[in-house]
Amino acid sequence: MILKDKPPVHNQLEFFIEQAEKARPIRTVVVHPVDHNGLMGAIEAAEHGLIDPILVGPEAKIRAAAERDGLNIEPYTLIDVEHSHAAAEKACELARLSEAEAIMKGDLGSSELISAVIHKTKGIRSDRRLSHVFVFDVPNYHKPLVITDAAINVVPDLMTKRDIVQNAIDFCRALGIAAPKVALLAAVEKVKAYMPSTIDAACLCKMADRGQIKNGILDGPLAFDNAISLQAAIDKHIESEVSGDADILLAPDLEAANMIAKQLIYLADAKSAGIAVGARVPIILTSRAETPLGRLASCALASHMVHHPVS
Repeated sequence: MILKDKPPVHNQLEFFIEQAEKARPIRTVVVHPVDHNGLMGAIEAAEHGLIDPILVGPEAKIRAAAERDGLNIEPYTLIDVEHSHAAAEKACELARLSEAEAIMKGDLGSSELISAVIHKTKGIRSDRRLSHVFVFDVPNYHKPLVITDAAINVVPDLMTKRDIVQNAIDFCRALGIAAPKVALLAAVEKVKAYMPSTIDAACLCKMADRGQIKNGILDGPLAFDNAISLQAAIDKHIESEVSGDADILLAPDLEAANMIAKQLIYLADAKSAGIAVGARVPIILTSRAETPLGRLASCALASHMVHHPVS
């Protein structure tokens, strides 16, 4: 399932799904799947052989949702708990006990699930901050593009950005990219004392030089055009291994990352999938507006991480 060949330029998410279908399904806790989106997404992924779902939530509500949509949930394990908060706690417990390899958000708020994941005693946090990675298939870009963090860390400080970058690098390595190229975004490509994002970018590059960030190629600060377009970098006399060939874009904060992500979807016709990383298991954190392709691809990304862990 390692990506020895590059995925097709315009069918990248489909390629991830096809590769994951060749592996065994990953044991996945589906948290509070009591409505159409949460339950249908889990069943679709199971039918594609991507996950082996454990449905956790109020049994009566899960069965009612299945009946409304004509879904057969009898082949799957169902664990009855009282409400969504209890479902999130149970999911973390199963992950801690190694009875689940991934967690999938059902019909509850992302913040409620994340709160359970990062709980100091009952959660599944690691020694790194949790972060989110979006994977985009952009029609006019030549390979999959990862944007981070658009969903969890609002205004990350330097050490949080270090974790976000390392999480994204490890994620890309699980997909078979040996040395992911990371563009550290800012509004300009020079370090400016009055622009903290440029200072953070420079510090992150030096941290990579000293081994505090491993297995990636970092450059920054880079403006978005310098990161994506080699010609833009040449025009500004920037010599960089990353410009025009970035695998990962690190945004200065959540708002910037979120805007970039949604602009790519709605203005550039990009297809997307995403998961939360940095916990003991990958977390499939799809939104209620996610497409069926996005849900399946997100499960496929989690499968790649499970089957190809990196150290």
